[in-house]
Amino acid sequence: MRKGLFSGIFLGLTLLVAPAVAEEPGVIRLGAAVSLTGKYSSNGAFTRKGYDLAVNKINAAGGVTVAGKPYRLEVIYYDDESTPARGAQLVERLIQQDKVQYVLGPYSSGLTEAIAPVTEKYGIPMVEANGAAISLFRKGYRYLFAVLSTTDEYLRGAVDIAARLSDDPSKLRVAMAFENDPFSQDVREGVLADMKRHGMKVVVDDKLPPELNDMSATLSKVKALRPDLMLISGHDKGASLAIRQFADQRVNVPMLALTHCDSARIAENFGLAAEYALCAAQWASTLTYADALFGSASDYARLYEETYGEVAPYQAAESSAAVQVYADAFERTKSLDPEDVRDALAETRMMTFYGKIEFDETGKNIAKPTVLFQVQDGKYVVVYPEEFAEAKIRWPTPPWSER
Repeated sequence: MRKGLFSGIFLGLTLLVAPAVAEEPGVIRLGAAVSLTGKYSSNGAFTRKGYDLAVNKINAAGGVTVAGKPYRLEVIYYDDESTPARGAQLVERLIQQDKVQYVLGPYSSGLTEAIAPVTEKYGIPMVEANGAAISLFRKGYRYLFAVLSTTDEYLRGAVDIAARLSDDPSKLRVAMAFENDPFSQDVREGVLADMKRHGMKVVVDDKLPPELNDMSATLSKVKALRPDLMLISGHDKGASLAIRQFADQRVNVPMLALTHCDSARIAENFGLAAEYALCAAQWASTLTYADALFGSASDYARLYEETYGEVAPYQAAESSAAVQVYADAFERTKSLDPEDVRDALAETRMMTFYGKIEFDETGKNIAKPTVLFQVQDGKYVVVYPEEFAEAKIRWPTPPWSER
């Protein structure tokens, strides 16, 4: 009897002092169609790496808590093959078949433009990091949110620098070569507005084909007309092609500014030929941004390089920031209903290692500037805006015989 009594007492005490069993976390699945093959495959890979790095970091820190319940994040991926129609088809599949209620954007403005009508149709939020075309935010989309600065801002810094360095900006002559896609044509729109304000003259204004393999015709005009500034946007393929053909044809302009220099790795791949080039970028590891998850911009860059064995491009950084925005919204929402999450996204006000993020009524980030690198001694050095500059711009670009 006594043995049974003590056993019962011991059992009761055990039940009283036993630790509570932690609640098994749920899963929040995000969906993404990204370019793992095709013309955007290199940037598509950066996009996925950025998403994965943030998901792993958030999950390692305990995931997210929604209305008191813990969740970990997962991403379902499909390869959009760098094709807008395929991207739209796959996002429809993510929503209809995989039952995904939150979408991460693809790489490129063109693919984002193809996908946005699908997410709008189903009332599914999309946080995107690599579709910067200003046209995306003129269509009244309610479920689209972008962490990056819009395209009209990309090369405006180069126009501003050229104007500042000139005694009379109205005498400056500009050559332009922009791919005929939504991203690059919006970049063109932004610089045209600024050039008009300064009274600059456009002497070359070429549209480059999407399947860009040769810029010889454009560069022949540049050699003959000798502009003061040349602006080029053709994604990473266009940046690589421009630097290579500038060197091959010994084309020289006092100032050359391009998009996608870092993803094209022009400094690493072309050495001396890339020196002096100005490169538009959304982010740099030397910027003084920081957050509780990744730490500083340089901390993020270090983690990315340790994880993937390569320097962190801004395409990856902004992709990681997109996941952070979702995690922040999940934490603040009252439920995981897509409409509630959409409303939480609309109220986003946060600082990240990538920069400040705050959306206006169109879904674009109005709180973060773009920057300009210059390739100096084989490194990408921030030279604009002045408050973020690591060094002064080197100008003008010397002739090939003096490099």
